[in-house]
Amino acid sequence: MQIKIATIIGARPQIIKAAALSRAVKNNYSDKITEVIVHTGQHYDTNMSDVFFEEMKIPQPDYYLNIGSASHGKQTAAMIEKIEAVLLKEKPDLVVLYGDTNSTLAGSVAASKINIPVVHIEAGLRSFNKSMPEEINRIVCDHTSTLLFTPTRTGLNNLIKEGFKPHNSPPYSPDNPGVFHCGDIMYDNSMYYAGLTEKRSKILEKNSIQNKEFILCTIHRDNNTDNPDRLNTIFEALNEIASENEIHIILPLHPRTSKILEQTLASELYESVDNNPFLKKIAPASYLEIITLEKNCKMTITDSGGIQKESYFFHKPCIILRPETEWIEIVQNKAAIIADANKKNILNAYRHFEMANDLSFPPVFGDGHAAEFICEKILKEF
Repeated sequence: MQIKIATIIGARPQIIKAAALSRAVKNNYSDKITEVIVHTGQHYDTNMSDVFFEEMKIPQPDYYLNIGSASHGKQTAAMIEKIEAVLLKEKPDLVVLYGDTNSTLAGSVAASKINIPVVHIEAGLRSFNKSMPEEINRIVCDHTSTLLFTPTRTGLNNLIKEGFKPHNSPPYSPDNPGVFHCGDIMYDNSMYYAGLTEKRSKILEKNSIQNKEFILCTIHRDNNTDNPDRLNTIFEALNEIASENEIHIILPLHPRTSKILEQTLASELYESVDNNPFLKKIAPASYLEIITLEKNCKMTITDSGGIQKESYFFHKPCIILRPETEWIEIVQNKAAIIADANKKNILNAYRHFEMANDLSFPPVFGDGHAAEFICEKILKEF
């Protein structure tokens, strides 16, 4: 007897995370687990979605819901409606959800309302900032889930503080959930794909940054891109770091963000940024390209949770452009500094890492086999 799982994805990080589980199912559990992939279309342009299926050899979605971008309420409502229709048709034994996007929220609501067990991968992460839509999404998903897989001890402790009991006995249900510390599924992927990047990715040569010292910087969160004060402050700091230290800062930018820069930065600052030979704006990078940049950079400056973590995987220090992080372990181990959108903090963090020679990166994200652990638990409990 095979178990049918419905994997719901929609945003770039989920597509990447799904690759690890799909690979484990294909290589080790194809006779026991059938996977139906549902792509909501939350990220819908080619470079943010289709390219990942192609380069990472992820099975093409069985369903593409074509939701696209919209306000949170409109987008989530459309997802719930269409996901529910797929679940009623497919009748999976369980629904697998990743992370904290609107696709995660919609999947948890749709499945739990029709009593299909929810499996949440990357459970227990908390920023303790409920003004972040992602914080609401992850809390709701955790509290409707039957199996929760947390990547870190901190995540496990967060769940315990909210009343989850790690020693519950089966049968599991939303009222008696199973909680497991499994390691980070993204660590599985980073280790697997790191070996492929040298052959497949030409981003260093393409952008003339091969054999050069550089910083990788990514900015995408709404509270940075859509807040003129924060965005101006961040780019003042980046411009100063690049100019005064003559170090290249590589900025993979979505076209929307590039447009916002032109519209939002003070005219003098925008001109300076645009003409700075050490600030290099490039097209959005694929996952393998990002891995290549992370492996070869000096440090990262980012508001991305994924890149914070991957910087740690590749032993690179990280400056965090947010007031908090879900990945508190990397800060506790002094491999990352929370600078927020504060120019002085960003500059000080850069100077600190420039001088630091005693950074350490203890293995807090598991052993690279989280996907197999998850599959084994699913088979055992269902």
